[in-house]
Amino acid sequence: MKIIELKNQKTQDRIKLLKRSLIDAEKVLNTVGNIISDVRNKGDQSLKSYTQKLDNVQIENFKLEEQKIKKSISKVDNKLIKALEKAANNIKKFHKAQLPQEWICNVDKGITAGQIIRPLKIVGCYIPGGRAVYPSTILMTVIPAKIAGVSKVICCTPPAKNGQIKNEILAAASIAGADEIYSVGGAQAIAAMAYGTESIPKVDKIVGPGNIYVTTAKKLVYGDVDIDFPAGPSEVLIIADNESNPNYIALDMLAQAEHDPNAAAVLVTTSKTLAETVNNIINDKILSIPRKEIIEKSLENYGRIILVDTLKEAAKFSNEYAPEHLLIMTSQPEEVLKDINNAGSIFLGELTPVAAGDYGSGTNHVLPTSGCARLYSGLSTESFLKKPTIQQLSKEGLENLKEVVVTLAEYEGLYAHAESFKKRLKH
Repeated sequence: MKIIELKNQKTQDRIKLLKRSLIDAEKVLNTVGNIISDVRNKGDQSLKSYTQKLDNVQIENFKLEEQKIKKSISKVDNKLIKALEKAANNIKKFHKAQLPQEWICNVDKGITAGQIIRPLKIVGCYIPGGRAVYPSTILMTVIPAKIAGVSKVICCTPPAKNGQIKNEILAAASIAGADEIYSVGGAQAIAAMAYGTESIPKVDKIVGPGNIYVTTAKKLVYGDVDIDFPAGPSEVLIIADNESNPNYIALDMLAQAEHDPNAAAVLVTTSKTLAETVNNIINDKILSIPRKEIIEKSLENYGRIILVDTLKEAAKFSNEYAPEHLLIMTSQPEEVLKDINNAGSIFLGELTPVAAGDYGSGTNHVLPTSGCARLYSGLSTESFLKKPTIQQLSKEGLENLKEVVVTLAEYEGLYAHAESFKKRLKH
C-alpha cells in the first residue's frame, strides 16, 4: 500500500481517497428505473420474469412457508444457532436502551407541548445474497424494528441457484422475529416492497444494505417509501500512534478489505515506524490469506497509510473522511474521541475490533458509507419510530399567545388563521 504524508498528498489522490467507491448510480439508473416501473405496473408477473432473467431461478411462490422457517433451526449447526442467539440477545439489550421517551413540558402559562412515540406499521428488510450469506444482517435489521413495536417486519433476500433460501438465513430470521420472508432480490425486491405486489405487501420503510442496483433502487423509491440511507461498499479508518499494536491494525485492515474489491481500509498514524511495520505485515499475510484477490484489489484501489504530525490532525482528517467504521487505537482513545464528529460506529482501544460490532457487541452494523456519516447515523431503534408533536392550550394559553399568533398571521396575510384564533378568544 502507499504510505503518504498528509501534508504532501496530491490533490487528485486526496479527492480519490475521500470519494473512495462512491456509488455512481448514473450507470445503472435506466436499468433500475425500468425494473421499478415494470414491478410497479405488473406485480408478481414482473418479479417472476426478473428472477428468471437475473437469478436464473424460476419461482412460483415468493413467500416462504412459516413452518419451513421454524424448522430451519433444527437443520443448522447448533454452534451457529447459539452464536446467533447470543448475538440477538446483545442486539436486543442495546436497541432497547435506544428507545426514546415520550415527554411533555409547560412552554408558558396555559401552554403545554410535547412529543409522543409511534412505531411504523410495516417495514421491509433487504438481506443481501451475492458473494456471501449474511444471517447477521437479519438480526441487525429485524430486531430493532421489532423492539420499536413495528407490527409486521418482512425480509426479502435473493434465492440461491437451486431456488432455495439457505437454512442459516431462515434460522436467523426466526431468531430475530421476522414475520414473513420472500425469496426475491435485487432492485425488483426493493420495488416490490415499495409499491406492493399480489404477494408482497407495500411497506412504510425499507432498510438494509445491497449492491449498486439495490442502492440505486432505494434512492429512486425514496419519497414513496422511507429508506434508511444509501449504503455502498464497507470501509474502515484507523487512528493510531506509536504505542498501537501493528498486528491488530494489519488484521483489521485485511478484514475490511476482504468484503469487496471496492471496500476501503485507511490507517492514519503519527508514527512512520508503525506505518512501515503495518505495511510489511499486510504484505506478508496477504500471500496466504483466503479471498486474496479481493483483498489485493481493495487495498490497491482504496487502501492507504497516511502519516500526520499530530493526533489532532488525524481526527480532523477522519472527520473529513467520515468513515463507516472508525477504530481509535491510540494510548488514550477517549482523548481522541473528543475531537470526532463524523463516524458511523466508533471502536475504542486495541481490544475492540470492527468484527465485534459486526456480530456481537449489540451495536448495529447497518451504517452509512462513502462519507454519509456526515449526514446520517447508523440504523437504530429510532429508525423505525415516528415522533408526532402534541400541544394543548387553555383559556389562559389563548390569551398568552394572542399577540404572537394574530400579529404574525395577519402580517403574513393569512387572515383565516388569525380569525380561527380570535374566534376562540370569544368563547
